[in-house]
Amino acid sequence: MVALMTVVGIVLFVFGLLFSIAWHELGHLSTAKMFGIKCTEYMVGFGRTLWSFRRGDTEYGVKAVPLGGFVRMVGMLPPSRRSADGGSRKLSRWRAMAEDAREASYVELSPQDQDRQFYQRAPWKRLIVMFAGPGMNVVLAAILLAVLFMGIGVPRSTTEIGLVNECMVPVGSSVTDCTDVPPTPAAEAGMLPGDVIVSVGGESTPDWNTANRQIRESLGSTEVVVERDGERVPLDVDVVENELPARDAEGEILYETDADGEPVYDADGYRVYRTETVGFLGIVFAQERAPLTVGESAAEMGTMMVGVGEALISLPSKVPEVFAAAFLGEERNQDSPVGIVGISRIGGEIMAQGLPVADTAAIMLQILAGVNLFLFAFNMLPILPLDGGHMAGALWEWLKRGWAKLFRRPEPAPVDVAMLTPVAYVVVACFLVFSVVLLVADLFNPVRLFG
Repeated sequence: MVALMTVVGIVLFVFGLLFSIAWHELGHLSTAKMFGIKCTEYMVGFGRTLWSFRRGDTEYGVKAVPLGGFVRMVGMLPPSRRSADGGSRKLSRWRAMAEDAREASYVELSPQDQDRQFYQRAPWKRLIVMFAGPGMNVVLAAILLAVLFMGIGVPRSTTEIGLVNECMVPVGSSVTDCTDVPPTPAAEAGMLPGDVIVSVGGESTPDWNTANRQIRESLGSTEVVVERDGERVPLDVDVVENELPARDAEGEILYETDADGEPVYDADGYRVYRTETVGFLGIVFAQERAPLTVGESAAEMGTMMVGVGEALISLPSKVPEVFAAAFLGEERNQDSPVGIVGISRIGGEIMAQGLPVADTAAIMLQILAGVNLFLFAFNMLPILPLDGGHMAGALWEWLKRGWAKLFRRPEPAPVDVAMLTPVAYVVVACFLVFSVVLLVADLFNPVRLFG
């Protein structure tokens, strides 16, 4: 059964990733057609075509390597600026590469389609076409997170006691017999699962954060009032000191960082949290899922977007770590980059845990939304062949045209992004090499969410 659920999780994540890619390319396709640009191909994946059909000018299909997708628009690069001698001079290697790319963008251009080329459209239209792809990823992420935050809800601790620990077992100990171990203050005072903590030390505890803070700040004999079967029961609890994870004012766990502000991990790849000596009862609060408001959901999405941006900025520094995990057998941290295989395997791991349906759906929705936010941020980088590279060229041309119009100068020629083709080749080569390293790491030393 576990193996079956693992396969189901992998299939679901692969489908989710392919849909995200197709959704991204649909943004490019729909806006390009809206502005009259000829699109010859709409493909999910690269390499050999596995399945396709043609409708109108466009061939729609799926290719063998699911590392992305593309919409082929004719005239993506402007015509070459002829030199004074008619272009008879020998081209440099750099320019020759640019001219080869330029020719490829016209290979499927017929005489009747001369006015349907990408570069001929106004810069603002090209900006829309190129932004539409990443923008669709943001839209999909917003939909997924709305379902998660406002539909399923997020887990929140309540003031109800979910579990009472029987004895004071040290952290990390495998002791299960409480014969020679003192009972916890909660067990000794007679607290029961299902009790709702109403007040601690005479102070009302309307929410979990208040109850947790009051317990951690107490020591010695403390009156804890609980609601049990509709009645309020006062209990005298001897709160003891214990070393627990440190928390901030909102109750969030605080983690250790090194001198550079980077997270610290233990030998198993988990983040190390700070500790502090505080009051201890020996209870575990029950949790419930609570839906967020529109404003709270937007704030959570903003927080995720910031986290994705930070992850993208730190990605180059993660390359040595991934290489070491792939070829040197070093442990991978939970925040290590993963590829298509890695994230699909994580989907299988989630499904295999046997968690409640709501919890499983919530984890998978959040990860898939994070993938879409990463696709947005990554594609916005102003380098070719990413969408951001074409957007940067269109934006620069827009500014040049505006400047020329302001000073009544002749309209400048289109920005020749073809001259950046060699840079694009380098970017693609780096991406392919990193993808191979990720694949090896994901296959032989995968990231594990559940130990």
